[in-house]
Amino acid sequence: MEELLELKDLLLRGDIPAALVMVEELEEMSRDDKISNIRSYAKVLLLHLIKQQAENLTTRSWDISIRNSALEIQSKNNRRKASGYYLNPEELRIALEEAYEPALNAASLEVAQGLYDPEMLENQLDRDAILDRALAYIWPQAQ
Repeated sequence: MEELLELKDLLLRGDIPAALVMVEELEEMSRDDKISNIRSYAKVLLLHLIKQQAENLTTRSWDISIRNSALEIQSKNNRRKASGYYLNPEELRIALEEAYEPALNAASLEVAQGLYDPEMLENQLDRDAILDRALAYIWPQAQ
């Protein structure tokens, strides 16, 4: 809120260059917030994809969680007023890669009742296949 008041003050004083800098900062803050939200949902999505691959099974709950997480990511990534997306498929892939390790850590507590530490679990997985599958849920046309 303080940033908006500062922007208003800059505009009222006619300091357009400083106001434009402030607008760019606000845009970056907004984008960072969107990416953070996307990464949070990506962790949940990846957690269940990791569990599916590691245990070679799925549950209705996992399937619904995967779909819901993908829908939330799609929603958060959509630029409604400006049209388009915050992140393109390559940037989404990077966000998924950043969310992978925290998802793996969480999955290590659940797969085989917590029998494996994250490194042991990682050795049993095809990381790229999981990331590709996650991206396909989020951005089907990217495949």
